[in-house]
Amino acid sequence: MEGPRSPRETELPQVLKFLDQKLRNEASWSIAAEYPTAFAPNNLHNMRIIADEGGVLSHAVLKPLIVKSPHVIFKVGAIGSVVTDDEHRGQGLSTQILEDCLKTAQSQSCDIAILWTDLFDFYRRMGFELAGSEISFVIEENFDITPTNLRFSTDSKVSPDAIYRLYATHSVNSVRTIEETRKFLSIPQTKVYTAWEPNGQLAAYAIEGKGVDLGGYIHEWGGSVPKLMALLSFIRAHKNQPFTIICPRHSQNLIRELQRKPVTMNQGFLGMIKMVQFDQLAGKIKRAFRAEGIPDFVLEKHPEHFVFGIGQELFTINKESDMVRLLFGPVDYHALGIFKSETIQKVERVLPLNLWIWGWDSI
Repeated sequence: MEGPRSPRETELPQVLKFLDQKLRNEASWSIAAEYPTAFAPNNLHNMRIIADEGGVLSHAVLKPLIVKSPHVIFKVGAIGSVVTDDEHRGQGLSTQILEDCLKTAQSQSCDIAILWTDLFDFYRRMGFELAGSEISFVIEENFDITPTNLRFSTDSKVSPDAIYRLYATHSVNSVRTIEETRKFLSIPQTKVYTAWEPNGQLAAYAIEGKGVDLGGYIHEWGGSVPKLMALLSFIRAHKNQPFTIICPRHSQNLIRELQRKPVTMNQGFLGMIKMVQFDQLAGKIKRAFRAEGIPDFVLEKHPEHFVFGIGQELFTINKESDMVRLLFGPVDYHALGIFKSETIQKVERVLPLNLWIWGWDSI
C-alpha cells in the first residue's frame, strides 16, 4: 500500500474509473465531465490517492479557489470526492487522504478549507465545522411580474463570454476564466435559462443542475434583481412545478424581493469549514477592519485559545469551531451578549465575512 500521493498522469484513467464506480455508478457520464476543473490534468498535483497493486483504494481531490469579496480576498481549498473502497474502510485511509489534502492546502497558502457532506461527526474530528450562510427559496407557485420586453430562452447554447460578464458583476465570486465557464456549461444535466434584451444582450441567467447534483436547484445566477425575478417567473411557469434557488446572505435585495412572493425560505450553512492558515486569515481580517477605520480589532491565536474583540472588549474563545462561526457565521452578535451595542456596530462592518462558493465551484 502506498500513499497518500498524487496519481501519475498514466494513472488518471484508472482513478476516474474508480470514482465512476464508487460515486457515479448510475450515471452515463464520467465524474470528470461533472467536475471539469477539479479532474483536469493541470490539477493532478492536487488529487490524492492511496493505492496498492490491485488499484486505487482511497481518493480525495483539492481544488484551490480564489474568492473575491468586498473586504477580503480568500484562498479557499475546496475538498471533494472523498471515497474509500468498501473492503478497505475502517482502516483510516480517508483520514490519511484528508490530512494530506489539508497539508497541501496549507502549503499552497489557502486561508481555509471547505467541503460539503452530511458526515458531520467524522469531519468535526478533523477540525471542520458547519459555518457560513446559505439561504434557499422554494418557489412554490407561479407569480406575476410586470410585463417586460425581455425574451426568455431554455437553449443551453449560450456564449460563455456573456455568462462570464454577468457572473463577474457579483460582489462575491470565485475567480474564473471564460474557458472555465465554457467547460461548466457543458456539464451533463445542466439546464440553462436566460433572459435577453431586445438588442440581443444577455440580461439575466440561471443555471439548474450539475450532473447528479443540484437537480431542481438554481445554483448559479446573474443579472439585476428585476430582470432575474422576471426570469424566475418564467422558469416557474415553464417547469410548471416548484424549484429552489440558493443564494448568499449578502444578496439582500434579491432576498427581499423573493420574500414577497409565494415561497418557502430556509436558512442553512454554506458548508463545513476549517481554518488552514489562521495567521494569514487574521491578517487579512485586521486589514479589512483598518480599512473601515477600526485599527484596534484583535484576533489572535494562543496555544489553548483565541482572543477576539475590539479595543478593551476582548474575549477568550476556547474552541476553534466557535471561532469559525464568529468569523463566517451564522452568528447574531447581539444574542451573544458579549459586546456593547456600539462595539457590535463596528464588528458587523466586516463580520461575519461574506464568503460564497457558487455551485459550479463546489466539488
